[in-house]
Amino acid sequence: MSDTDDAGADDAVPGRVRGAVRDHDAVADDPADGELVVTSTPFDGRIAVAEADDGRIEFDVTVTVPTLSAVVADDVADVVEDGWLDTFERRIATIGDVTTAGHDLDPTVERAGDEVVVAESLRDLNERRGLNDAVAVVDYVEGTYVQGVIPGYEYGEPVSGLISRARAAGGSDGF
Repeated sequence: MSDTDDAGADDAVPGRVRGAVRDHDAVADDPADGELVVTSTPFDGRIAVAEADDGRIEFDVTVTVPTLSAVVADDVADVVEDGWLDTFERRIATIGDVTTAGHDLDPTVERAGDEVVVAESLRDLNERRGLNDAVAVVDYVEGTYVQGVIPGYEYGEPVSGLISRARAAGGSDGF
């Protein structure tokens, strides 16, 4: 990538948001393709940021996670895959108030092949609070995904790493 390309990607992030990004430990301070990359998750969590007409900052959050069948070593029956996805969608829909600003959240969940894409948008006058809330949405998707992991399957990355991390944090040897 040339210096010109770097500047163009950085220009996609409004100036007042750049300081919040530099200070945030869960967001890469170099935008990828004009989107902020959330580094606190092994999933593809991205935030597109733009100035809204009303002076607020708009944060468009997209999190891409693998389907169950994409991360297990064994075959997954269609009925299990469909049930897993249905449960994941229902859990995501109950996102509740994970944001400090109390945004009215109504995320979308769409399957795209071996991936599931969760999308949500929020606006805030305060760029730091808005960025924190956007990252909270990404973290919620990760936590919801981990809740839906079905015991009895042999998982590959990134799920096996998430399970190991959860076990270590919870002090549990079994799953």
